[in-house]
Amino acid sequence: MKRKFSLAHLTVLQWTPPEMIYNAKLIGYDYVGIRSIYMGLPGEPNYDLSKRDRLYQLTKTALEETGVKIHDIELAKIEKGRDVLSYEPAFEVAAELGATDVISSIWTDDKDYYLDQFARLCDMAKQYGLFVNLEFVTWAAVKNLKEAKEVINTVKRDNTGYLIDTLHFYRSKVSLSELDDIPQEKFRMVHICDGPSEIPTNKEDLIFTGREGRYYVGEGAIPIYDIVKKMGEDVVLSLELPNLQYVRDYGYTEHARRCLETARRYFEVNDANCHCSHCN
Repeated sequence: MKRKFSLAHLTVLQWTPPEMIYNAKLIGYDYVGIRSIYMGLPGEPNYDLSKRDRLYQLTKTALEETGVKIHDIELAKIEKGRDVLSYEPAFEVAAELGATDVISSIWTDDKDYYLDQFARLCDMAKQYGLFVNLEFVTWAAVKNLKEAKEVINTVKRDNTGYLIDTLHFYRSKVSLSELDDIPQEKFRMVHICDGPSEIPTNKEDLIFTGREGRYYVGEGAIPIYDIVKKMGEDVVLSLELPNLQYVRDYGYTEHARRCLETARRYFEVNDANCHCSHCN
């Protein structure tokens, strides 16, 4: 089968969107996922295309010249003090540039609030033809698949589904069987990376690996292939693999190339050895 690979912005966060797109073409990615919703985090570059006309034009030109597509934008956080309607300019620009998906996650324990906000987010996204992928994050308020299912099943919007990040899947101790009752059309993309077998017990160490120390696919203990196989052959494999040491060793371009090379090799080997019906 022909797997589709996307380069997630967190892997190469210092690259601007057009720089990402040109390099993704050179390296061999099919898509990019851009962080065009500015969160104001320490050291985070601002790639808000809705407020930076030149960056928008450069991004549009890069897409036209390369044929690489924007698959998704991030991050439409659900949190207190931020109305989801503030994301509309980013959604409008994403739709103009051909993106089809947006990533969201939930960072408040107020269930009534986050269910209302997430439903409103999905409704607004639908106006722009965007599918909302809810990601559970090990140190967030919605931190496992069970809690994500509750959100999806409660809001009942047809343009929403699940974004599994293999690191969070492993570290939130989700079982493979928990994926069995989810229709495959609810999985449009998956964040893939590997990680160590040990699961930290404190938030700081969880965050460190998540943002700075992920492994190349096949180098760690996460059953990535078994997870992805549950989602069907059309799921986009988005390489979210920030690792500051790898970047210091190789530079961003070589790191991004190694992300793709190791992932492709991993899936080629496992697809060749798989005996399920859609692999044969």
